[in-house]
Amino acid sequence: TGVRPSPSVIVAVRQLARLEGAVFAIERIIDVREKQSRFFDLLKTEDALLLVAAGEVTAGVDLGELRPDDVLVDDERRQAIVRLPRAVILSRRIDNQRTYVHTRRTDAWAVRQEHLETRARQEAERTLEEAALGGGILAQAEESVARTVDTLLRSLGYERVEVRFRDAEPSMPERPSPAPRR
Repeated sequence: TGVRPSPSVIVAVRQLARLEGAVFAIERIIDVREKQSRFFDLLKTEDALLLVAAGEVTAGVDLGELRPDDVLVDDERRQAIVRLPRAVILSRRIDNQRTYVHTRRTDAWAVRQEHLETRARQEAERTLEEAALGGGILAQAEESVARTVDTLLRSLGYERVEVRFRDAEPSMPERPSPAPRR
């Protein structure tokens, strides 16, 4: 196999501020079939592909969506309250090292559809995300991110830390309640 090198072109650069909370490794079998008819619908044929797909789905929180009022700190009382955006799917990808075509069958009178593997891979990617969502990846990501943010803030000297997620609390207090007087 020969591969001709060609120049690479960077088309976009984005700054990211994401905190990953959970990664699910998933395997799926994708069966894609395209039915065809020949000779005025007298002959039914099929082009079929069976893909064994392996991939990963990553979920977490985009910290770039934090607003100034999402972080409240009281240095005197060593208290912090953080309201984070809800967890989302950050990425989904097929592992090309572990994904392969198990079977490819084109009937004698069928026309081989070159796009069939591409369709199978797209379907695999879609169903990987679907399986991760069904498996509770967002809840696990939020739990993991909350622990990470709590640990980080405690390591900075805050003794009382509350980590919340948007929509989980109706509103944030203006500031943490004052310390009781002695």
